Amino acid sequence: MERLNSRRAHREYPHSRTNHQFSNVVVGVREGDELPVVASFTVWRFRNGKASYYVGRYHYRFVAIDGQLRIRSKRVVLDMTTLRPVGDLAIIL
Repeated sequence: MERLNSRRAHREYPHSRTNHQFSNVVVGVREGDELPVVASFTVWRFRNGKASYYVGRYHYRFVAIDGQLRIRSKRVVLDMTTLRPVGDLAIIL
């Protein structure tokens, strides 16, 4: 319980603020029970007075389960030439 109340309980302290923007969403042709979807994204991360961003594409495979679409798989492809200025990638997953 002590750890949960400490600053080490979370991956970041202070926590980042983020903004996720999606565009150019393309719904593909159904392949069996899967529906492929591709979307461009920009994720902004604000932490300690600094802003960093990630740019790329999400590749999803959706499947219908009990009448609802569920994500079967998700792949992230970055359009960046270097990751050095941005660091942590967990924020885009």
